[in-house]
Amino acid sequence: MFVIARALTYAALFIGLIFIYLPGQILSWTGIVRPALTGPPQIAGMIIGGVGAAMALWCVFTFAAIGKGTPAPFDPPRRLVIEGPYRFVRNPMYIAATLGLAGTAIFYGSLSLSIYTASFLLAAHLFVVVYEEPTLRKSFGAAYEAYCQRVRRWVPGRTRSAI
Repeated sequence: MFVIARALTYAALFIGLIFIYLPGQILSWTGIVRPALTGPPQIAGMIIGGVGAAMALWCVFTFAAIGKGTPAPFDPPRRLVIEGPYRFVRNPMYIAATLGLAGTAIFYGSLSLSIYTASFLLAAHLFVVVYEEPTLRKSFGAAYEAYCQRVRRWVPGRTRSAI
């Protein structure tokens, strides 16, 4: 039960910071306000953002239930998580966050939020390559290597060597 509380705390802080606070600050700095009408871009943005938020929560709960930890680097899973959304792609949490941010950028029609979204994805990629993957290799060894051979980093599907 405590792991669920930790996961919910992390999710609230992560989602609050990445999806709400920082985009809100960017919108405030650029003077962009909520569109007066809800049209196709706003509907598309809500759908894309909603899919991202749902995926992020799925990732958080998968880490808690299977890995007995959270996606936070300071409270990582105790077991290698290769189930749930991690069956399809190795980094679904970052993809989920990117979708959430992209949905917000589309909703507001904001170039600044689009740049923030691209910057977030670039930072996530660098974090994954420089820190996360080496750490997971040290922590989970051959099991993580086998997982990397089966599942792609960013694009859902099997790697060529697994086909």
